Amino acid sequence: MKSKVKKLTNSFRLSIFQKYLTISVSIILICMIALGITMLIFVANYWEEEKKENLIENANQVASVIVAASDYNSINRTLIVEDPELFTITISTIAQSVDADIFVVNNKGIFEYCSEQGTCTHQDKILSSDILGSTAGGNFFEFGTLDGYYEDTHYTAGVPIIASEAGLSEIVAFCYVSTRSSFVSGLTMSMMRIFLTAAIITLLVSFVFVGILSYNMAKPLRQMSNAAKKFAVGDFSARVTATGDNEVGELALAFNHMADSLTASEGMRRSFIANVSHELKTPMTTIAGFVDGMLDGTIPPERHKHYMKIVSLEVKRLSRLVQSMLSLSRIDNGELKLNKQEFEMFSVIVNVLAGFEQKISEKNIEIRGLEDFRKLKVDADPDLMHQVIYNLIENAVKFTNENGYISFGVVQTKYDISVAIENSGPGIPPEDIRFVFDRFYKTDKSRSMDKKGMGLGLFITRSIMRLHGGYIFVESEPDKYCRFTFKLPTIMKQYEKPQSAKYIETTANTDGEDK
Repeated sequence: MKSKVKKLTNSFRLSIFQKYLTISVSIILICMIALGITMLIFVANYWEEEKKENLIENANQVASVIVAASDYNSINRTLIVEDPELFTITISTIAQSVDADIFVVNNKGIFEYCSEQGTCTHQDKILSSDILGSTAGGNFFEFGTLDGYYEDTHYTAGVPIIASEAGLSEIVAFCYVSTRSSFVSGLTMSMMRIFLTAAIITLLVSFVFVGILSYNMAKPLRQMSNAAKKFAVGDFSARVTATGDNEVGELALAFNHMADSLTASEGMRRSFIANVSHELKTPMTTIAGFVDGMLDGTIPPERHKHYMKIVSLEVKRLSRLVQSMLSLSRIDNGELKLNKQEFEMFSVIVNVLAGFEQKISEKNIEIRGLEDFRKLKVDADPDLMHQVIYNLIENAVKFTNENGYISFGVVQTKYDISVAIENSGPGIPPEDIRFVFDRFYKTDKSRSMDKKGMGLGLFITRSIMRLHGGYIFVESEPDKYCRFTFKLPTIMKQYEKPQSAKYIETTANTDGEDK
C-alpha cells in the first residue's frame, strides 16, 4: 500500500524544471491578461470621452442651425421652422456625416423633427421628464437605451435649444444626437483579436525561451541528484558541469569540491584501514608465533624468558597503537578539549628526557640548551603539551646518530613562544619532508630504525598545536640535522609563518603524522 501511495505521490510531483516553467508561463499569462484588460478599459474610456465630445459638439451645431432657421412664437412658446423640408434635409446631411440619428423634441418631450425623413422610430415616443431635466441643466450624455427610447444601446448626447426675445431666454426644445454602440463593440473585438494574436505569439516565444532557460538551470541540479545517488553507493567519481557565473554555478563548484573531498576522505579511510590492519597484524602475528612456539615445545624452556620479553614489547606496542587510535578518534570527533593552566616547560622536558635516559646513554647523546628553559612558563594544557614534547623527543632519540646531540632552543616574544628540538643524524630526505605530518607516514620505509613507530605521533602533535592556536613546522638537512619547531601563542594574533621553513604543517596535502 505504501509503495502505491509513494508511486502516486511521485506521479503528481513536479520537477524543478516543470515548476519553474509553469510558474514563469503563468506569470507571463497573468501579466498579459492584466495588460489586455487595462488596455481595453483605457481605450473604451478614451473612445467614450471622444464620442461624448463629438456628439455634444454636433448637438450644439444642430441647435444653432435650428435657432437660426426658426422664429420664436412667444405666445405658444415654440419655435416655428420657416422651411421644414429644408431643415429636415440639413439635419439629415449632418446626421449622415457623423453617422448618427438627430431628432428634436419640444420642452414636453414630444417628437418634433428627425434626421430620418418620413416615418421614424422617434415620432411615437416621448422622452421622460428625468432626461429632459438632465438635458435642461446642461449637456446630457448617456450610454444606454435612453430610458427605453431605443431597443439597443446607444451613445446619446443632448443639449437644450434656447430662444431669446426682449432680453429673455427660454428653453423651447431639446436636440439629441445618438449613434449605435456597434462601432465600439467592433473596435473592442478587433482590438481583442489583435491582442490575443500578439499574446499567443508572446506566450509561445516565452514558453520556448523560458523552457530552455529552466532546463539549463535545472540541469546541474539533476546532475547533483544523480551524483548524490552514486555517492550513496560509494561511487565518488561523478562530477557536475559548472556553467555560468551565478548561484547555481557556485553550487555546482561547491558540489564538485565536496565530491573531491569525499574522494580524498574515502582514499584516506581505505588507507587508514589498511595501515591499522597492518599495524595490528604485525605484533599479533609475532605474539601468536612465539606463544604457539612455547606451547608446542618448538621454543625450548630456557629461551622462554627471551621470547616473553619480545612478546611484552609487542603487547606494549599494541597498547600504544590503541592509545594513539583513541587520541585520533577524539581529534576527529572534536572531543579533544583544552584544559589550560600555567606550568613550567622545563620540568616537562626533563621528565620526558628521564624516560629515555637509557637510550640516550646507550647512544652517548649530548643534550644541549636546557638552561634557557629554567624560567620558561607557558599557558597551555600540560597533559597535551607533555604528549607533544614526548613525541618530538621520542623521534629525536630514535633517529639521532651515535655520539650525536639533541638540542633545545626557545625564543619568547610578546606574541608567542617558539620551542625548537633539533637532533643530529640522517635527517629527512627532501622528497619525504612534505609528508612527515601525514597519518601512518614513516620516512624509514625499511623500519630498520623505526620498528616501534606507528606514524601517528606527528599527526597528533600537529592536531594538538592547532587546538592551541599554534602550529608546527620542520626543517632538515640530510646527513646533518632535523629540527622541529612549534609555536604557542601568548595572545591572539594572526601568525605570519616563516618563509625559511622547508616545510610547514598546514601545507600537507593529506592529514598525517610522524617520521
